[in-house]
Amino acid sequence: MPKALWLLVIGMLVNVTGSSFLWPLNAIYIHDHLGKSLSVAGLVLMLNSAASVIGNLIGGTLYDKIGGYRSILLGIIISVISLTGLTIWHGWPHYVYFLVLIGFGGGIVFPSMFAMAGAVWKEGGRKAFNAVYVAQNAGVAIGSALGGFVAFYSFDYIFLANLFMYVIFFFLALFGYKNLAGNQLAQTNVLQERKTLKSKNKFYALVILCSAYLLGWVCYVQWQSTIAAYTQEINITLKQYSLLWTVNGALIVLAQPLLQRALRKFGEKLKGQMIVGFIIFIISFIIAGAVNEFKGFLAAMIILTVGEMLVWPIVPTVADKLAPKGREGFYQGIVNSTATGGRMIGPVLGGMIVDLNGMNSLFYFMIALLVFALILTYFYDRPLKTMAKEKKATT
Repeated sequence: MPKALWLLVIGMLVNVTGSSFLWPLNAIYIHDHLGKSLSVAGLVLMLNSAASVIGNLIGGTLYDKIGGYRSILLGIIISVISLTGLTIWHGWPHYVYFLVLIGFGGGIVFPSMFAMAGAVWKEGGRKAFNAVYVAQNAGVAIGSALGGFVAFYSFDYIFLANLFMYVIFFFLALFGYKNLAGNQLAQTNVLQERKTLKSKNKFYALVILCSAYLLGWVCYVQWQSTIAAYTQEINITLKQYSLLWTVNGALIVLAQPLLQRALRKFGEKLKGQMIVGFIIFIISFIIAGAVNEFKGFLAAMIILTVGEMLVWPIVPTVADKLAPKGREGFYQGIVNSTATGGRMIGPVLGGMIVDLNGMNSLFYFMIALLVFALILTYFYDRPLKTMAKEKKATT
């Protein structure tokens, strides 16, 4: 990997490690320390996700207009100000205000990070986005583990640790990202290019692909919400459930050499990788719906992780390839907001299904959604093929 990409990978690791000190413990803090109901906690987390969706869309647009360097610094500054406020005032309702601002600021950062990853290593293709994806997951694993340890002593230290990591990220971005690719504004007339049939068809392809991506995240997040609650009901301990995510994070980081070796057979067939990934997702949910002991869920989680490694990094890769010149940030903003939207919708939808029809219905419904995601993935490039046929007919 080029040095520029390493800077982005380290920045993503620091960023996500900092945010992961806090986000796994938000519901616990709101419920146990602020004395609010779990429904109120869920609403607050939904507001945080909604702000992140808006931040993603704005951040992607800002990347195209002012460059990645300024966009990232703006997002970090908003996050640092919010975290400073949260460190000083973390009672009710200040906690809500600052948490929403943190979601907004963090949302601005992510599209630029992904767009710059594609810009600094164009020839790397999938590898550039996979490196950022691995850094994200390593950050989640490190931050979550350290967050639980720090919270054991005092929740006040959680806010300080989160703030400290963002300050490090600020200085890394300030001095390390200024001269990276992705800071130069496009010289093409974006407004004129947006009107062309080629650009429209590429955008339609992105919308179809992101629809599949949204459905995938709606299903995936059930493991953090409804399935998490279900494991407790069938006497799987909290320690065993936590181990599932430890295995998930460890596999994503440690299995990369094996994954890269296996992906050589696919070459640049990104669509084929995504199709295989969604099929693996379906197998994972079939197994999870059929078992009621820890070993079965562990097997399902391992299979789910393999599918995740095939799908999640490829969507931003395809978005980068589809993006017209000067629209890379906007396309990455759509991808990131789609993932956040799935994480926001998933727990609510899953909870409603379980409350109305029981856990078995949830697995059937999620498998149906994944089949639909598979179909969308198969046909996502149809607008591109139509464009190619029309171009051929006119020549």
